[in-house]
Amino acid sequence: QVQLVESGGGLVQPGGSLRLSCAASGSIVSNEAMGWYRQAPGKERELVARITTGRPTTYADSVKGRFTVSRDNAKNTVYLQMNSLKPEDTAVYYCNAVLWVRPGGFRNYWGQGTQVTVSS
Repeated sequence: QVQLVESGGGLVQPGGSLRLSCAASGSIVSNEAMGWYRQAPGKERELVARITTGRPTTYADSVKGRFTVSRDNAKNTVYLQMNSLKPEDTAVYYCNAVLWVRPGGFRNYWGQGTQVTVSS
């Protein structure tokens, strides 16, 4: 059984910072990709940032220069440092991971979501 546990969401004023963490646990052999998506009310889920082994890190245009994604492979953990937050960043943020697990091979997993609210 593989689980993704997220932490770090909350309420922050515009211009502030938050750091999200997502730790994967279970019968994990390796991780192929880890990243973050978000979904605002009335909108579709969208990619925020993603690290894929052997490929360039991907960011949504709306967060480039403000957000930084990083990954600790030894801990199967991905982080999202969010700076200069704007009200339009308000959303539920979901961790996503593509993991090689035992048994079964590559599987796609989602976290439970963490609320980020940017408001004065």
